[in-house]
Amino acid sequence: MALIKTITYTAFALTAFAFNSILCRVALRGDEADAVGFTAVRLASGAAALALIGILAGRRSQSVRQTAETPARIGSWRSAIYLFIYAICFSTAYLSLPAGTGALILFGSVQLTMIAMAVVRGERPGIVELFGVAMAFGGLMYLMLPGIESPPLNGSLLMAAAGGSWGLYTLQGKGAGDPLALTRNNFVRTLPFALIAGVVVIPNLHLTVRGVLFAVLSGALASGIGYTVWYAALKYHTTTRSAVLQLTVPVIAALLGIVLLGETTSPRLVIAAAFILGGISATIIGAKRVVIR
Repeated sequence: MALIKTITYTAFALTAFAFNSILCRVALRGDEADAVGFTAVRLASGAAALALIGILAGRRSQSVRQTAETPARIGSWRSAIYLFIYAICFSTAYLSLPAGTGALILFGSVQLTMIAMAVVRGERPGIVELFGVAMAFGGLMYLMLPGIESPPLNGSLLMAAAGGSWGLYTLQGKGAGDPLALTRNNFVRTLPFALIAGVVVIPNLHLTVRGVLFAVLSGALASGIGYTVWYAALKYHTTTRSAVLQLTVPVIAALLGIVLLGETTSPRLVIAAAFILGGISATIIGAKRVVIR
């Protein structure tokens, strides 16, 4: 029974993460929403979904007590800024990137950012880890280099920035006592930034009913519920396994993009994916071996 639960939770969460790319891409490609409007609705619906989940889970009073005792550990404005930068860069990048390519750049940048920060904080990678980092970084650069099959540079850089911000956001919340309350409060703190962005670009705001629906599904289901289920699944996985499992998200997103959006892949994307995912896997496995020793 525990195995079935683990597989179900994990598969749902990883698919939900991939659907963030699909929902954003289909809304923007179909001119159902602009990037800022999609981001604002996504963040607001994510905050609402997480608040509802907290209430249904009977954690409302616990979160209030924790906020009173250790307010700094239940979210922060710095984390909210990272989360907002991730969300707005993510949406803007998908104005030009296919779903699979965007997810590959995003998750590659997330892992590389976290590895880089670990080195800055004093960790010393071994030979296998260094080889993996070089391999992954090389794959990312190969994907973004100018060429007939390369994705648009502006979109690629924006998605890399989204990945970097998500990596920093993840590190900010590491070790939090209540991940659900932390995520909910950080989502709530992003709303003023989303409002300011909306006011700045108000002449260009564009949201159809379908665009709002896609953004709500992205925020409430793929983000809010997806993150919650992922946290529930994490207790069944080691840190190494959970990191490796997340590398399947670009693959799922690419397959969904082909099936649902009619997108195509290219030899460049396949080669880059092999280098990025293989390099990061080598880095994670190498780090685990160092710990075992």
